[in-house]
This record gives sequence, structure tokens and C-alpha cells, in this order.
Amino acid sequence: MSVLTRNEAQTRARLLDVHRYTVGLDLTTGEDTFDSRTAIRFTAHTAGDTFVEIKPETLRSLRLDGQPLDPERLDGNRYPLDRLTAGPHELTVHATMRYSRTGEGMHRFTDPADGETYVYTQLFLDDVQRVFAAFDQPDLKSVFDVTVTAPEGWTVLGNGTTTRADDGRWTIAPTPPISTYLVAVAAGPWHSVTTHHAGLPFGIHCRRSLAPHLDADADEILGITRACYDRYHEKFDEPYPFDSYDQAFVPEFNAGAMENPGLVTFRDEYIYRSAVTDTERQTRAVVIAHEMAHMWFGDLVTLTWWDDIWLNESFAEYMGYQTLTEATRFTDTWTDFGVSRKSWGYDADQRPTTHPVAPDPHVVPDTASALLNFDGISYAKGASALRQLVAWLGEKDFLAGINTHFARHKFANATLADFIDNLATTTDRDVHTWAATWLRTTGIDTLTAHVENTGNSWNLTVDHTGNRPHRITVGTYDHSLDTQTGTDQLTLRRRFDLDIPQDDALTTQPGGRPDLVVLNDNDLTYAKIRLDPDSWNTALTHLSGIPDPLTRALLWNTTRDMVRDGELHPTVHLTAARTHLPHETDLALVQGVLGFAATHIADRYLPPEDRPTALATLTSLCRDLLRRTEGLTAKDWEQGTGTTTPANPDPGLRLTAVRHFIDAATQPDAIQDWLREGTVPGGPELDPELRWRILTRLAVLGATDETTIAQELDKDPSATGQEGAARCRAALPTPEAKAAAWHAMFSDDTLSNYLFTATAQGFWQPEQSELLHPYTARYYPDAIALAARRGPAIAEAAGRHAFPTHAIDPDSLHLGEQALDDPALTPALRRKLTDQLDDLRRALAVRAAH
Repeated sequence: MSVLTRNEAQTRARLLDVHRYTVGLDLTTGEDTFDSRTAIRFTAHTAGDTFVEIKPETLRSLRLDGQPLDPERLDGNRYPLDRLTAGPHELTVHATMRYSRTGEGMHRFTDPADGETYVYTQLFLDDVQRVFAAFDQPDLKSVFDVTVTAPEGWTVLGNGTTTRADDGRWTIAPTPPISTYLVAVAAGPWHSVTTHHAGLPFGIHCRRSLAPHLDADADEILGITRACYDRYHEKFDEPYPFDSYDQAFVPEFNAGAMENPGLVTFRDEYIYRSAVTDTERQTRAVVIAHEMAHMWFGDLVTLTWWDDIWLNESFAEYMGYQTLTEATRFTDTWTDFGVSRKSWGYDADQRPTTHPVAPDPHVVPDTASALLNFDGISYAKGASALRQLVAWLGEKDFLAGINTHFARHKFANATLADFIDNLATTTDRDVHTWAATWLRTTGIDTLTAHVENTGNSWNLTVDHTGNRPHRITVGTYDHSLDTQTGTDQLTLRRRFDLDIPQDDALTTQPGGRPDLVVLNDNDLTYAKIRLDPDSWNTALTHLSGIPDPLTRALLWNTTRDMVRDGELHPTVHLTAARTHLPHETDLALVQGVLGFAATHIADRYLPPEDRPTALATLTSLCRDLLRRTEGLTAKDWEQGTGTTTPANPDPGLRLTAVRHFIDAATQPDAIQDWLREGTVPGGPELDPELRWRILTRLAVLGATDETTIAQELDKDPSATGQEGAARCRAALPTPEAKAAAWHAMFSDDTLSNYLFTATAQGFWQPEQSELLHPYTARYYPDAIALAARRGPAIAEAAGRHAFPTHAIDPDSLHLGEQALDDPALTPALRRKLTDQLDDLRRALAVRAAH
């Protein structure tokens, strides 16, 4: 199959205007394939040659202006259109297309809970070709007129409102001009909750087996949707540009969500079958806000080519967090962003695969390379850069520039240059230079504080490693005694703004030096922060006593960076977590810090002989959190808040402690008792998620067997139960279990994307290194062959989840480096392996540094 190059897209865009697609899909032709008919009306500006893309099971017929074309001329995924004459044309294509099990194209899923079948499209980035013929590039926007023939009892959803005829054919209202990758269809016996808001139909949809869980959260989901919709209309001059707003929670979805105009698709794990924390509810709300922002950033105004993907994702990321903070009860979203998302950007920006937020066009020469840039840089770093831009520019001028951008390019395409030019019309600041330093460069600046006490005043000097300008807030804190508890706390003395580079060599402030000086205290820029020695000692001993959770998030990120950079022993971070998390009041911080301690420090950065001690520390920490949250009632579990005080413990904090206690268990007795009794002493009762989590850990420890796994699957035969069973079976510490799991992943080729991931998650376990050792060498050739057979989605899963993450040794690194020379390596897998090997190299360096 050929990938589209930037040069080819530019040539085709100069040749063609595409006016209308009339698409007919028949989903009643069988379980493996569906029927696809397409008529494309377009105009050629001059005479010339071009091509149309399609990936059919069988290409049945084509006609150009009524004249038949030979289907045998299909070359991979391209059909040549030679010697086009200038003027209007109509191309009709009839094909049989294959359903997907990998979340690409038209994905088909049968729910094991009730036997019902669902299909949905995921056409990003170039997978429209798996569903119908198209001139598949983002700057050939067109109207799409889609009809779908579906089985009796199904509902069809699309980019516009839908109506059903008596013959089972559904008509989706024609779209305004949109890009090919944004067309969407979802069909099946959906359970739906519908309403109207601002004169438009709104709906949320899921599988029937999830209906009670959707109904339980419908008010929350729709309330957030309405609040974000209203807030965006306060920010943006252009009204919402489509005729309806549906949100479909679909099975086995690869991404978090997809911004199809009028029909946003989400992974249906966001419909919670089991208890979740309020931070997880906030994450769902952020995704809702993020995808709605795309209706303007990405759908109304779309990138011209994939080098400007940040124009979609960075803006939606920033707007999602900011708008949720402004419009809903989730007012501390930037704390979660700081401790979870921002670290994703920092990590990506230090790998050899780093790239600018807005890379030069030659860096993204084709669609295969474009797909690799959907990472922590395009999302988290880009959003951080925009947050800094707003701090530097001011929100009023920022929004004015955005609205100019929408007005000039609505229902069309735009580039980075267009966006910067539009911003420049609303401000006297040099945004072109800002864009060159922030968006066209790679890497992370480091800001290091030096504090000097001069008696009645103190001096601050900031060492700046890097070349970006920063506008930051400096926070100063002093020790104080809490008269109620008698404990030593830190109180804010004052905050002041500082431009980096500094106008003067040093900044002088009145009074004696503070006990703690924090650069970037509001976390408004993107940089590593290093404290002066006295401030560092204060932070380590009093981190939980700092009043602002965003400041605490920044300091936890600093300790994380220092561990990863070999500047801080991993056990110092672990000790700080053990000391401060029992007193932490922000759940996002507890989850983020515990997650890093478990998956990076205990599992990778500490040598194997130190891992039992690390797990014991985590277990002890979890016990403290469990004691702190004793006495919760059933009503408390129903109304978790995300913040906790001694008088009002948060159920989410207890749930987090229970999860990590399970994952850190080195002996099976306690968690076996929980599973047998169906509850944790003092709560919560075990829901399906906790039962499968316990059973997975018991499998790792060799304390369960296939019979018990099968019995649990009988109790929970849902799709999630199937994944849980696959994870448990792969985790069993026997040669037979490992051989069966390996065959399922790398030879069978029948696992869906989700079952592949679940199997991979269970397979590699630090406790089983001797048993797993032979598979490390097998991984590379088998993964390379698998990626070539099954495509980018499975390649991504194989690189992310099936990689031997816990094999931290030079031999494993050497094997991986040799594999990078294999010419059969696909771009998607090459990118994942390069990142994984860099993480392995870093883990080895951390171990060697101490």
C-alpha cells in the first residue's frame, strides 16, 4: 500500500476541487464484509493525471463520467485517473469492504454480554480508504451525503441528524464542507439518552449492556457537555457549525476519543462499570471538553497538511483543561495536567524521536510519518506552550486572534503561518519570534534558582539553560506553626512575576530570604525547575504542607525529573512519597505520584534486589491511606469529591490505596481473603474491576489457576471480563501459559486490538524474569513480522504493551538496537521501539548513577 506524500497532496490540491461525496453503505451483507458505493463530484482545474484511494476486499466497478474503468488497474490502495480533462467530473466506485478488528476503518464488535453487534468508523488519519473511495487528504474538503442500510433494530448515527426509511435505509443529513478523515458512522442497537440544548439535538449513546451505567452518569455527562458548549460560545464568535451533537461511547476504540463533527466517538471505558475516583471523572470531563473544542479547532478550521497537527491537538488540549476549570465543578484541572499530562510531554521531548510542536514541513513528508507525531509533544507540550502564550500575550488578545483565525478560515484549511499572522493582528507583541522559539524548536529549558541572603533583603538569580523566553511567577514561602494541629506548615509570603531572561542580572526582594523559593509557581511555562539547596531541603521535608496543590504538583514533577536525570536517588523520591502522601489532600497528586513510584521506581529504576523493599514501602504507604479513610459510608462512596480532609475522607483516595495495595502485594493471603469475602475490610465491596485486578495479581504470584479464572469469567462474561481473563491467563507463571499467550499475540492474528493489549499487559512481569528471559530475544523478530501483517494499530499495541519493559539489562538494549536496523520495521513500530529503547537506556543510566 502507498502512503500519500505531502508533494502528492499539494499537486492534487492544485488540480482538483472536490464538491460532494454521495456514499451508500450496506451493513446487511454478512459478518465479514460490507458493501460500499461512492459517487464523487469534482472539478479538474486543468488537464492532468491523479488518483483516488481505496482499500477494498473486492473492487467491483468504477465509472468516470459514465464510462466504465477497469478494476484490475487498482495498484495497492490507488486507482489511477489518467488524462483527466479540465472541467467537472463524476467518479462512481462500487466495492466490497472488510470489517476491522483493530479499531481502524469500519470496526465490528459483538458484545459477549448479550450477543449484540455494533460497528463504527475510525477514519483518522488515512483510513477512510477502508470504508469508501476518496481523495484522501485534509485540504480537499467536501460535502458528504451518506446513507446506510442497517439490520432491523439498529440505530444509525452520523455527522448530522439521521432519519430511517421503511426499507431499513438511514439517511444522514449532508455535512458542511469537512475533511475525509472526519466522516463518521456508528450503527447498532444503541442505548441512547437524548435531549436538546441551545436549539440543537444532543445525544449520548452506548452498547445496551452498558445502559444502566450510562443512565447513572447521564446527568453528569450531559451537564458537562452543556456547560462546555455554553462557555465556548462565550469565547468564540463563530457559532457551533454543525446541526447536532452526539457522543457515542464505542467498544474497542484505540484512542481516547475522536472529534468527528456532530458525532464524537469515545472509548466506552468512560462508561464506568465499576467505582472510579473523582480524578477519573475529571479526566472524562476533560476529554469531553477537548473533543468539543475540536469542533472549532480541527473541524471548522482544519490543518492543510499533517505537519500542523498541533493546530488541532495542542489547542484542544489547552482549551479542554482551561474551559473545564471555568465552566464546571472541576476547578483544579491544571493540577492533574501538571502531574500527569505535562510529564508525558517532558518525557517525549527528551527522547531521540523528539520534534518541534510545529515541525518543519520536510519533517512530515507523508502520512506514515505524520501518524508518529500524535504524542506528548503535540498534546501536552503544545498545550503548555499555549498556556505560556496566554500568560505572555493576555487572554483578551489571544482570544481575539483565535476569532480572527476562525472568521478567515471557516470551513477551509489553515497553516501555522496563517495562525500566527492572525494573532499578530490583535497585539503589538512579536508573536512571530515567539512562535519561532517556542514552536519550531525541540527540548526543555531548565531554570535554576540561586538565592542569596543580604540581611534586610535577598537576591534571586536564575540560571537559564535553553533559548526560549519565559514569563513565570516566583512563589516565596515561610515556615509557620499551625495553632490547631501544632504542626509546622508553609505559608505564602508573596508571589511576583519574572521575565526570563532577566532584565537585570539579579532580582532583589525585601526582607530575609524565604524558607522556600519556587520558580514557575503557577506552572504557566514549560521548563524543568531546579531549587536552591535550602529550598530543596524545605521542599523534601514539608512538601505536603505547601498550601497550593499546583505548587505541590510542580515540585513533585521536579523530583520526578531529577530521578529520571540521575540527579536524585529513586529511594529519595519513594521516601518523600511515603512521608507526604498520607497527608496529601489532592487526589490527582496521590494518583500521579503513586503511579510513578510503582511503575518507574519499583519496577524499573531500582535493581531487582531492591524491589521487595520498594514494594513493602508502597504497601505500608497504602495501609496508611486505608487507615486515613476508614469509616466511609455507602453514601460517601456514591458522592466522592476528589479532595480529602481528616474529617471528610475521599472515597477516591481509599480506592486508589486499595488498587495500589493489590498491585504491590508480594504475598497472596490478604488479597485472597478480600476476593473470597467480596469486600475490602471497611470497604469498598469488590466490583468487577477490583476482582479482576486481584485475580491478575494472584496469577502473577502463582496463587490462582485456569479453573478460578474461568469461574470468574462465568460471573463476568462482558467484554471487560474477557479482557480480564486474557490478562490473568497471560500472567500465570507457567511455561504453558506463557507459550499460549505468545502464540495468541504473535501467531494467531485473531485477537482484537483490546484482547491483544490485555494479553500483553499480563505477559511481562518483573517477578517472572527467569521464566520470561527467552522471550526477550523472540520479541523483536516476532513484533516486526506482526506489525507488517496487521498494520499500525496493532504495531502501536505491540510496541507499547508487548515490549519487554522490565528487562533492564544491556543485552536487552543491544538486541533492540540491532532490531532498529531491520529493513522490515514499519514506521509505527520503529517509533515505539525507539522510544522504548531510550527509556531502557535511561533506566540503565539511573541504576548506574547510584
